[in-house]
Amino acid sequence: MSVIKLSEEKIQKIKDICAAHDNKPEEIINILREVQSALGYLPAEVQERIAWEMQMPVAKIYGIVSFYSFFSMQPKGKHPIDVCLGSACMAKGGDKLLEAFKRELGVEIGKCTPDGRFSLSTLRCVGSCAMAPVVMIGDKLYPKVTEAQIPSILGEYAE
Repeated sequence: MSVIKLSEEKIQKIKDICAAHDNKPEEIINILREVQSALGYLPAEVQERIAWEMQMPVAKIYGIVSFYSFFSMQPKGKHPIDVCLGSACMAKGGDKLLEAFKRELGVEIGKCTPDGRFSLSTLRCVGSCAMAPVVMIGDKLYPKVTEAQIPSILGEYAE
């Protein structure tokens, strides 16, 4: 694992976000969301800085970040792809879709394409079981996805 040196600008951003919430421990979820939104993800160095600012144990911050699936300790692509692997989606081929996305993008789960355009991860359920299998790219939901649709779906994000 590589160590990331935080710039003074990033440290100041973390300080500002924590201060905006009065460094209150009960605001930690909001603070983590805002920091992730500002920096893109929450690597160990960022978690350590938040813990320092909040005067909380790093283990507590890590516990929160690792528990909630909306937090990421890895950089995400510009267009994060989430394949649902909940029961309904799995029954309708969600696992096959995941494998097809891995082949098409050339990346493993939790990784980002070399150009930074896409990252690939899984979800347990998005609450759209009637439309299974579903894929989310950013905030956009794709219902009843087939392997054949993957190239055209990805094509929507051509730059």
